[in-house]
Amino acid sequence: MKAMDVMVRSVITVTPDDSVAEAARLLAEHDISALPVVDKDGNVVGMISEADLIRREEIGTERQRPWWLEAVTPASTLAAEFARSHGRRVAEVMSTDLVSASEDTPLGEIATLLERHRIKRLPILRGGKLVGIVSRSNLIQALASSQAQPADASAASDRSIRAEVLDRLGHQSWTGFGERNVIVSHGIVHLWGLASSEAEHKALLALAEAVPGVAGVADEMIAGY
Repeated sequence: MKAMDVMVRSVITVTPDDSVAEAARLLAEHDISALPVVDKDGNVVGMISEADLIRREEIGTERQRPWWLEAVTPASTLAAEFARSHGRRVAEVMSTDLVSASEDTPLGEIATLLERHRIKRLPILRGGKLVGIVSRSNLIQALASSQAQPADASAASDRSIRAEVLDRLGHQSWTGFGERNVIVSHGIVHLWGLASSEAEHKALLALAEAVPGVAGVADEMIAGY
């Protein structure tokens, strides 16, 4: 499997000029660990994560050092820490050492990047533009989905089914489920995420079942009602 087979396409983002407060609100509201930072041209210029926001003046968690240790700490390090603790805009706080992958990157390489860089979410780019994101939980979802059914369908068929499900979800005003995840393995559509109502739950199952080529639907959803 590749990144394109598991990535979430409806990605929540911020811009460099957005406030740190807005970024924190989005992280908390959507229960995610990091946000891609996208400029006005749609290019990904950085990431802002939970780790970037844990040392903040507002909550009394900014880093404190004994005077003698601060005296030997490089000025560039002190300046970077000050910006993260006191910055009011995303541009002042975000990480610019971007780690990313393409849609064709095998999941094995994705796992290596997440592990090596100790990150939880990896932006997926096409020509510098954001097309999706893969998180650790997406890899676990893929593992659970792939072991649930016998290998009787091609990866290409699974990809076409997944693309059609996501396209149909994108046209529905009654759900934001595309922000969660859909994984197709051996013709079985696995729906992962929170269903906000019983009606949405039933409608999502019906939508997936109606897509041509679907062999079955595995209901992995969590009821939020």
